[in-house]
Amino acid sequence: MFHDLTLADVRAETPDSVVLTFDVPADLSGAFSYQPGQYVTLRADVDGTDQRRNYSIASRPGAPLCVGVKRVEDGVFSSFAQSLKPGDTLAVMPPEGRFVCKNQTDLVLIAAGSGITPLISIASDALARGARVTLVYGNRQTETIMFRDTLDALKDQYLERFTLIHILSREAQDVALLNGRVNGEKIAALAHAGAIDLQGSDGIFLCGPGGMIDDVVEELKSQDVKPALVHFERFTMDGEAPRAPKSRAAEDAAAHGVAVSVYLDGTRRDFQFEAQDDTVIDAAERQGLELPFSCKGGMCCTCRCKVAEGSAEMAVNYSLEPWELEAGFTLACQARPTSENLVLDFDAA
Repeated sequence: MFHDLTLADVRAETPDSVVLTFDVPADLSGAFSYQPGQYVTLRADVDGTDQRRNYSIASRPGAPLCVGVKRVEDGVFSSFAQSLKPGDTLAVMPPEGRFVCKNQTDLVLIAAGSGITPLISIASDALARGARVTLVYGNRQTETIMFRDTLDALKDQYLERFTLIHILSREAQDVALLNGRVNGEKIAALAHAGAIDLQGSDGIFLCGPGGMIDDVVEELKSQDVKPALVHFERFTMDGEAPRAPKSRAAEDAAAHGVAVSVYLDGTRRDFQFEAQDDTVIDAAERQGLELPFSCKGGMCCTCRCKVAEGSAEMAVNYSLEPWELEAGFTLACQARPTSENLVLDFDAA
């Protein structure tokens, strides 16, 4: 699941962010191939505690794999990452994620802060294959713009096909429209001014805080943009994510104890879910069983599995699509058994 990779380079990107570039050995090149927009999960022991976080890949396929890590307030892993240096080793899970760009030819990309990381991979790859790209990128001020040099280089290289729009909230720009935050109102104003073409795009990709995404998505609906064209990925939740309370069925099942079996990499593992456990991942960790997970917030889909027997409810879900729910998939980091027995298949496609 995890592979130890050596850091080939660590570059300070802004005063509070770094770019980590990994040396992927030849025998792992297949496992670490990726599509623009995917992420990797990093794992490390930080002050005696096992920490793991998922970070979007910022490089385009074929280039050395790199991620951008921005320090967040009270962020254990993001603060730890600022002190890394070339030659250090991190445990890295192979790329995952479905926030990917495939064959779209006219893209509108909307990012805020470190949400630029998957979008710079998408932009550089799309431009290289001949697509048109418009990027709206929100930051506080110029010095906090991640990958600024890379974006400027793309703009110079693809002058006719790449439109770059910087929105700054704490630094005044000459054009009033370019001041403030990226939200639905700002996107509507840019569209009205002709700076972005929402109706002519065949793919709109958003990445950033949940509040920004929700607001922009609502505006896109009001502009009659087809939902199938809109793709988004949340890199963090604004505050504590609202979690549904356990249902009576989940409370009763936990009180009596649930026999849980999981299939992972062709092997069956058994453990018990009890009243003290909130989710399947919690129960497995308590009993020393390692299951795949990363964000524990229902956003990244690393713990996606299929309910083969029994039933379970989820506390939150920000990543599974309706067809996956109908097919019986769940997120182990959010799953609460509602039956006496529960069988989960992590190997299910």
